[in-house]
Amino acid sequence: MTAASLDIHAIREQFPILSRTVHGGKPLVYLDTAATSQKPRVVIDAIDGYYAMHNSNVHRGAHTISAEATTMWERTRQTVQQFLNATREDEVIFTRGTTESINLVASSWGDQNVAAGDEILITGMEHHANIVPWQMLCQRKGATLKHIPVLPDGSLDMEAVPGLLTDRVKMFSMTHVSNTLGTVNDVHALCAMARERGITTMVDGAQSVLHLKIDVQEIGCDFFAFSAHKLYGPTGIGCLWGRYEILDAMPPYQGGGAMIKHVTYAGTEYEQVPIRFEAGTPHIAGAAGLEAAINWFGLLDLEALDEHERALVERATAGLQQIDGMRIIGTTPHKVGIVSFVISGLHGTDIGMLLDEQGIAIRTGHHCTMPLLESFGVGSTCRASFGVYTTMDEIDEFLVAVNKAVRMLR
Repeated sequence: MTAASLDIHAIREQFPILSRTVHGGKPLVYLDTAATSQKPRVVIDAIDGYYAMHNSNVHRGAHTISAEATTMWERTRQTVQQFLNATREDEVIFTRGTTESINLVASSWGDQNVAAGDEILITGMEHHANIVPWQMLCQRKGATLKHIPVLPDGSLDMEAVPGLLTDRVKMFSMTHVSNTLGTVNDVHALCAMARERGITTMVDGAQSVLHLKIDVQEIGCDFFAFSAHKLYGPTGIGCLWGRYEILDAMPPYQGGGAMIKHVTYAGTEYEQVPIRFEAGTPHIAGAAGLEAAINWFGLLDLEALDEHERALVERATAGLQQIDGMRIIGTTPHKVGIVSFVISGLHGTDIGMLLDEQGIAIRTGHHCTMPLLESFGVGSTCRASFGVYTTMDEIDEFLVAVNKAVRMLR
């Protein structure tokens, strides 16, 4: 694979799971990438290679394999820095994923900077991971959580933003890409509006890192979070990026080993950023997989990938709209490879089960976005989400399967 190519079939050969079958020999059609991406062989080999040849703890041992593990761990931090175009490698903190990253900021930064009467602003299309931690902070501090409305096409009501960015807002935390709608938000413009008012900003990049080129300096946010498993990497590891001057003023999120300089019964002196926020033995094998995933993803032609995803979305949307009672949730044209839908009179779980029997893997339910779906007047949707390995033939198989399921249920 070269940087200028996007040979989907050659790419698919690098993903072992895509060659398997389900339900008595039906080829797997995986349309659930927004939940978690599948992993290329290079990522699997990197994790296996760490455990087979370099397994040791980091920052501790005075022996060869510990030094090797530490080198790999810190090299991954540098890889993430370059991937995000961050200014400094010590602005990158390893976490368990986007959820823990947001909780870290809400706890450490939030407890220090939010008081009674303050406000936290989010969008109306947030994953629960970017709602609940801020609700918990507001409950602790006596603050208020507010949100930007979502328009009927699934885009943000940008005209409402200036009126919500009041002097009381201390944090504006926003999703870059909606995991339910696929909507791409203009985080650059949103962060700029917040910055003009002295408001701290955070971007949830869980769904954007596998679709868009990320540049935290260009975005202009103060914090950015993502999870490796969305980016063709392993589960259980992710990253929080933050501006160094902000991170340096934040207290530790958790206490324990590694994050300390000196401990006595009378008190503890903490390490500098980022080690201060990385208590305990980390997911070292996960870092090996993350580094491999970022390097692999960096070979892709993102313009070609965007064109491919747009074509997939257009084909899936056009086919679904031929079905009586079909409603696409999120129709704004500025979106990535996610299509959510409901069919009048049919339950999404039934559709999902019938598709599974045909080898088609989609997601059904609320997608951890209950408030968003309530704004559309629905409790759940069926969601098909695409990755770099999704083919047009798979979209056609998906459409045939949906039509068959509808005929069976009506």
